[in-house]
Amino acid sequence: MSTYRAGRYRTRDRRTARSLEARATLARVLRLIGTVVAAIIVAGILLIVLGANQGNGIVNAVLDAARWLAGPFDGLFNFQRHKVEIGVNWGLAAVVYFAISRILARLVLR
Repeated sequence: MSTYRAGRYRTRDRRTARSLEARATLARVLRLIGTVVAAIIVAGILLIVLGANQGNGIVNAVLDAARWLAGPFDGLFNFQRHKVEIGVNWGLAAVVYFAISRILARLVLR
């Protein structure tokens, strides 16, 4: 390990520096997963609200993934308009997934 990386984590012990580096990598992966999940859900919201052609293969794949990811949040709030209901319920799902990924990443870094 380089001197730069050992100094970066303010330690001179190589094992501690490697452990911190591994935890930092895990934290980055957790943040990336949370961001990708939230992005898929937001893309699904936009496709429904904007009225995308659900016969298209790409649109269908994104909507299937978004429906699966936001499944536990479906029907959480009921509104008269379907697009508003999807926007609120799936938007809440995106925020929760994003926040949980950030919280887990911070816990890993402790």
